Amino acid sequence: MIKLSRRRLLEGGVGVGALLLAAGPVRADAPVHGMHGNSAHGMHGKMDMSPSMGMVPAEIVPAKGQPLVEPEVRRSVDGVLSTTLRVGYTYREVGGVKLYVRSYEAASPGPTLRMQPGDKLRIKLVNGLPPNRDALPADMSRPHQFNNTNFHFHGAHVSPSGIADNVMRSMAPGNTYDIEIELPDDHTRGTYWYHPHHHGSADIQISSGMMGAVVIEGDFADVPEVAEAQERLLVLTQVVFDAYGMVETFETLFPETSTRFLAVNGQREPVIAMRPGEVQRWRILNAAYQDDMLLDLAQHKLNVIAYDGIQLGAMQSFEQVLVAPGQRVDLLVQAGPAGTYALDAAPYDQGHPSPTGRLAQVVVSGEPMDMKLPGALPPPPLESIKESEITNRRTVVFSATAPEADAAGHWQEFGFFIDGKKFDPNRIDQRVKLGAVEEWKIVNTHEHDDHVFHIHTNPFEVVSVNGKPLAVPQWRDTVIVERKGGEVVFRSRFLDFTGIYMVHCHMMNHEEMGMMQTVEVYEA
Repeated sequence: MIKLSRRRLLEGGVGVGALLLAAGPVRADAPVHGMHGNSAHGMHGKMDMSPSMGMVPAEIVPAKGQPLVEPEVRRSVDGVLSTTLRVGYTYREVGGVKLYVRSYEAASPGPTLRMQPGDKLRIKLVNGLPPNRDALPADMSRPHQFNNTNFHFHGAHVSPSGIADNVMRSMAPGNTYDIEIELPDDHTRGTYWYHPHHHGSADIQISSGMMGAVVIEGDFADVPEVAEAQERLLVLTQVVFDAYGMVETFETLFPETSTRFLAVNGQREPVIAMRPGEVQRWRILNAAYQDDMLLDLAQHKLNVIAYDGIQLGAMQSFEQVLVAPGQRVDLLVQAGPAGTYALDAAPYDQGHPSPTGRLAQVVVSGEPMDMKLPGALPPPPLESIKESEITNRRTVVFSATAPEADAAGHWQEFGFFIDGKKFDPNRIDQRVKLGAVEEWKIVNTHEHDDHVFHIHTNPFEVVSVNGKPLAVPQWRDTVIVERKGGEVVFRSRFLDFTGIYMVHCHMMNHEEMGMMQTVEVYEA
């Protein structure tokens, strides 16, 4: 595996914006042994496939190379998106492997929710998982009770209280819960997502495939080159499972070599069809439970028009774009000549090598299309925060401990902390007055790993990375903080909503083991 340095990224045309804001040496094309179902090869005589044997012949579907399939879409009607999300176990086949895992609506990804600013989202969440078999642990930073769940609208500027985007709620198996989230009329339009966020079980559930996209419609509606482009949704995941095709223990997730292969929309190496000269808009969500992905489309530029659901004021063109877990990036891709081109997760060093390999194939064929990339974009939707607006500054430190033989250590030998403390749901770590405009410095003292900072409810504007001011600050809700003293400085307006919400590392193994804090925004 080639080790890609940050210097090479900066000098080689990689998306610097994505780099900011972006286990084990795993190859996505590595074979998976012993997980391919029953085989009659090498058996004497003919296998009896009669129903009396409990075996029914299944239609053989190629494990790779099928057309990209996008999730079911559910839209708001007359200002309301009212739907049911059922959580339960389901069989699903990914890359020729049959898994039995937790899901939304028996699918992974779950349905895509499409809304408008000002809409209400009403969800009846049915937790159809079986009862938990374990009691609450004395140390809450030990993974536990994997069948409790809840609902988080990642990136949304909405209330974190009551039955809205409240990740302090606990939704136990065998019960039904109402969720109601109201989008402000001026909410940014773009690509968002939803996933469980119950401390103790979120990592297990996300790694099983419990997630879905949310599109708040209408961004770039006045830019013909974007509005006329076909939209494609690409939900990127790391596929992980045990010997039974399940995700039932934390040991399945924590080793850096856990990931078996990568998937897009729950498919292994699907085919994305384009015509020569065609421009498509790709809404890309990195819904991986743990690792960054460095996107590389052979012989094509990746033209970024939005990060984390927030429009850019000018298109940025790169050879490669780094996307951290939880981040979204909206790209315009203009197809080259007829041919087949690989969309890969290229090698990247995040303290340990991120998973690599083929994500998809882009097949360009047919009659050419005369389409163009936009020459200009409208101004971004959020105003930059001036130095004169800042009412307070604070520093937040991410750190970790590990055994001497790091690679051989059991997960219980590791510790993950913010400001020297593990997560405690009964403790308030940061108190912010409603209406404050603050500047935060996020520092990573961990020697071995980068971390991925995420805060709920309010987006933030990154102004400097590792002591270097950005020429053009970037609005985000998730950002990579490099290891060995790396730091990110951002500014944020704490507007509109009081309540308690979370700051955490979106490498979910780390969050589950304690790398999370509470923030309380209060009205004086």
